[in-house]
Order: sequence, then C-alpha cells, then structure tokens
Amino acid sequence: MKHALAALLLLFATAVVAAPAPGTLSDPAFEARARALQKELRCMVCQGESIDESNAQLAADLRALIRERIKAGDSDEQIKQFLVSRYGDFILMKPPFDASTYALWLTPFAVLILAAGIAIWVVVRASRAPQGEA
Repeated sequence: MKHALAALLLLFATAVVAAPAPGTLSDPAFEARARALQKELRCMVCQGESIDESNAQLAADLRALIRERIKAGDSDEQIKQFLVSRYGDFILMKPPFDASTYALWLTPFAVLILAAGIAIWVVVRASRAPQGEA
C-alpha cells in the first residue's frame, strides 16, 4: 500500500512539473527568447529590476506583450524598438550611448570626479592649516 501511494504521488509530482506555467509559450525556443528579452528590459515601476525579476503589474503586462509579439513573428529588435517607442531608451537595461543618454552615462563619472576633487581640496587645506601647539 505504501509503495502504491508513493508511486501515485510521484506520478502527480511529475505531471505538475511537466505542465507549462501559465503565461509561458509552448515552444521552448520562443520561451527562451522571451526570457532573454525580459532580462534586457527595465521595469518602469521598480526601475532597478528587469521585467523578468519584477512582480509589478506593469512588468507582468510587458511580459505578456512580449510573448504576444513573439507569437506574432516579431524579431527581438522589433519588440525592443516597439517598447522604446512607447517608453523611451530608459526601458533598456543597457541604453545606447547617444546624445539623449549622455547624462545617464556620464553623471556617475562626474559625481566621482567632483567627490575626488572635494576630498583632495579638504586634505590639502587641512595640511596647510597651522598646527596648534600642544
């Protein structure tokens, strides 16, 4: 009896694993494309996560949209261009380096240079200050 019950549980567990998750594509190649594309796109709500990682409703909607466009035969580049036309370059996890994104790419370096300049100025000023007699 125990063996029959164990075999039955194993059979059900295998059936659950074999069933595709809701909202996934039945073709594994298409699903792999969708997942790879989702990792390249930023969640507009979370902004620090890709839409593949995010639990936001907008991310779920975008995942469904990507799958619909893949089923319709769009290429990855066409899907990206469609989303960029709707949301701008910020939706890309790696936005292009062009005139509209210079600030996005260069601001971190400018902040580091400014911070280093201030630190050097403080150190130099402190070293030139007269030493108090003890």
